[in-house]
Amino acid sequence: MNDLKKQIFLLLLIVLLLPFNTYAERQADLSSAINTAGMQRMLSQRIVKAYLFLGMGVRTDKSRGQLEESLKFFKKNHAYLKRSISDAEVQDMLAFLEQMLDLYASIVSKPYDKKGGVEALDLSETILESSNAIVKKLESMSKFKKEKIINISGRQRMLSQRIAKYYIAYQAGFKDENTVTQLKLAVKEFEKSHKTLVQSKQNTSQITSMLSRVGMLWKLVSKFFLDVEKGGLPVSVLSITDQILKSMDEITRAYVNTRIKN
Repeated sequence: MNDLKKQIFLLLLIVLLLPFNTYAERQADLSSAINTAGMQRMLSQRIVKAYLFLGMGVRTDKSRGQLEESLKFFKKNHAYLKRSISDAEVQDMLAFLEQMLDLYASIVSKPYDKKGGVEALDLSETILESSNAIVKKLESMSKFKKEKIINISGRQRMLSQRIAKYYIAYQAGFKDENTVTQLKLAVKEFEKSHKTLVQSKQNTSQITSMLSRVGMLWKLVSKFFLDVEKGGLPVSVLSITDQILKSMDEITRAYVNTRIKN
């Protein structure tokens, strides 16, 4: 009889915990989807950045590798999001994004010219806007407050590449007012978000240490962005912004893995 009671108790416990486990799994999947969609924002900027660096003849092997790798990862992430998210509105956004991606890929896969640069820059904005809308939609579906910090941290990855994109665009001859304005706005947003992350109560000692490193890297390179009209060291800009990207990706993944909910 005692054994029977134990079995009944265990069965009841499993039944009671099953909804909670399913809910927790859904939230974990949503965190992963938000991270992936956030990565798409970054890749939208990294693709054209690499295209422009390649066109300028700066670290051509590395730039070509980044371009090809970024297109590959964008397509892979896109396929994952299509499989993972059942929401009809998100699926409509993804369908539109897929059409833009095909056009984007066809442009940047050809040898660089000024016309291609103009078209790629315009498409990078459209794809960024669409990807950001998906992130916001997914964030609104979550019950965990930690998704907000994932969004902010993930956006820093994008801003590192957006800043480098506008920096090299100016050097490539796109010296209109919009290029300078967008560059300086991205710099301002990066610095503001970095302060928000540093002050977050969700930070572990590991995250705090990584954020400190990002701050040191930022100090090395930010002066080039603020004086973009004077030119600078494009190889250093390419290298350091990529280091910032790598660190911010690690930080974002750390936020995804945290169990803090407030």
